[in-house]
Amino acid sequence: MYIFPAIDLYEGKAVRLLRGEYDKMTVYSENPIEIAYEFEKLGASHIHMVDLEGAKSGGTPNLSIVKEVAQKTGLFVEIGGGIRSMDVIDAYIDAGIDRVILGTAAVQNKNFVKNAVDKYDEKIAVGADIKDGFVAIKGWTEKSEYTCFDFCEEMQRLGVKTLICTDVSKDGAMQGTNRELYRELSEKFNMQIVASGGVSTLDDVKALAEMELYGAIIGKAYYTNAISLTDAIEVAE
Repeated sequence: MYIFPAIDLYEGKAVRLLRGEYDKMTVYSENPIEIAYEFEKLGASHIHMVDLEGAKSGGTPNLSIVKEVAQKTGLFVEIGGGIRSMDVIDAYIDAGIDRVILGTAAVQNKNFVKNAVDKYDEKIAVGADIKDGFVAIKGWTEKSEYTCFDFCEEMQRLGVKTLICTDVSKDGAMQGTNRELYRELSEKFNMQIVASGGVSTLDDVKALAEMELYGAIIGKAYYTNAISLTDAIEVAE
């Protein structure tokens, strides 16, 4: 299982939100590229990045930072946050980003998902952000009519290879991850499943690795020193 340490970007800084709420934001660094270098130094091979401004606006306000991480480190870079047009996907792929994550747009526009997968295949992932059993959209501010499993089934049918699933209630709360959800997802679907939200102990990492998930995202637990990234990578392998 791959460990994806996370950098959430807002106004060029590395930040974390609590349960996706913008008014509960902690700034961890004014220099995200330094954090990416640190991840690499600690043994990471992959990085998960989110443009929180993009999630709200649909643009790419932090593209230069993401591009710098892709060009100046050896990390596999995936990016999400407000990717709602083929132009934005093209911009990220042209900048050397390895995988682009569709969120709100995947819920609202199936043709967009299909066209993106047809063009870029495994470079396209979909984020399923689960709030009270339903897929949340628009930076987790609204709930769609899709249940988690119905949405995942639809994405698999459209040819999506990688699914990043976040339990919003667990995100940033440091109370453990939703192991039952990931167990069900890994049993029901043939996609590469990445666990996100609440991965806060080495026990969480071990449990997810034993399910043979493709990956796990670690955010706040790294920034608060609750998990050693090096230990997490060791356990995951």
